[in-house]
Amino acid sequence: MDIIELTRELGKALQQDERYLQMRAVSATCDRDEELQNLIGEFNLKRIAINNEMQNESRDEQKLEKLNGELRHVYARIMQNENMTAYNRAKEEMDKLLNRVSAIISQSADGEDPETADYVESCGGNCSSCGGCH
Repeated sequence: MDIIELTRELGKALQQDERYLQMRAVSATCDRDEELQNLIGEFNLKRIAINNEMQNESRDEQKLEKLNGELRHVYARIMQNENMTAYNRAKEEMDKLLNRVSAIISQSADGEDPETADYVESCGGNCSSCGGCH
């Protein structure tokens, strides 16, 4: 079996993983959540309005401030939606899995032992925005 075939097998295994299945399930729930979809649509319209105003040669700074405030308000409502919260948690778990897989592959390509290669979370070093170590 060549490396591409093995990668396709890995892709199939990922799609059978509980984290992947959970993310797909909550994503479908989000898609069916009419209130959430309306909020996302409203958010996108506000973002377009902001972009249009920003490109306007005689842009109105007060209008921009108002639109930005409205955008933040809609965003907050989106993020408070229980289905969106569930999706974000599921996506975070899936991203952790993908980070591990990617790290193992990258480290192995750099000559490290595939049996011990793994992802190590790093804070990035900027303590000013830190929410605490995990």
